[in-house]
Amino acid sequence: MSEITSILSRYEPLLEDYSKFLDVCNTPLPYVVRINTIKTTIQKSTSAFSDLSIDVTPCDWNPLLFQMNNSSPGNTLPYLLGWLHGQEEVSSIPPLVLDPLPGDTVWDACASPGSKTSQLAALMDDTGFIVANDSNLRRMPALRSNLERLGVTIAAITHSDARHFSLKPFDFNTFDSALVDVPCSGEGTIRKNPRALQKWSLKQLFSLQKLQLSILRRAISLIKSGGTVVYSTCTFSPEENEMVVDKILSEGNCTIVPFNLPIVSSPGIIEWEGIQFNSSLNLCKRIWPNQNNTGGFFIAKLEVK
Repeated sequence: MSEITSILSRYEPLLEDYSKFLDVCNTPLPYVVRINTIKTTIQKSTSAFSDLSIDVTPCDWNPLLFQMNNSSPGNTLPYLLGWLHGQEEVSSIPPLVLDPLPGDTVWDACASPGSKTSQLAALMDDTGFIVANDSNLRRMPALRSNLERLGVTIAAITHSDARHFSLKPFDFNTFDSALVDVPCSGEGTIRKNPRALQKWSLKQLFSLQKLQLSILRRAISLIKSGGTVVYSTCTFSPEENEMVVDKILSEGNCTIVPFNLPIVSSPGIIEWEGIQFNSSLNLCKRIWPNQNNTGGFFIAKLEVK
């Protein structure tokens, strides 16, 4: 943990209680499942939990989320039936911020293993159209399997480098919205994966930043004027968060949209190591593990001009 502490110490100036942050990062992450409303209801699911003697605790801020003592939901009947899906609590927030409507067309740029894709489909009442894309061929079976198990019928799965995504007629300005949950350094996942930062380096952060910028640019080009792009990561790094959004804003194709969250969060930062960002970046949200006993996440909501 000493090496992890050394890496995380760079964020001490951003935290009100750095000691508590470190303590929480060094504790296991609660296991959370999401009720899949495409196939069931909260009432049916909670009745099944009771009948099967599965211990769950509802999450205060979202009636569809439950903490589960059993960390292997795949062994339970509700999981096999597609009634529930293991999904980290903060991982469920970007689709809620995107807030797609039934009938919308949505691009999920980095979709595997399908947690957010299936959540988007549920929010859309499984009507409309989602293109669920991922560049990693080895992750495609998990994406396909999860969407099938959860009863998603509106998703077309594509295997493509999101930076150069092309699927006629969905080449430019045709989607209503996009979820851009990009590959990142994963600093916010250390509670479930303590080895996440073994290969951490500043060089890695800036390499990922180039990838993230390219994917976000492509997403913006695919969205109709007035449409929405949600950019998210599971890392604390400003290099991958505010710095990416700041560069995108400077290109003049989108603006930041304010949004509220039902859990505790912090505003995006507007300065990092002497670099000043666009002042509107304080409309972004940072979720630190110690604020809600979760993993870490960053979310920005953009409107395409």
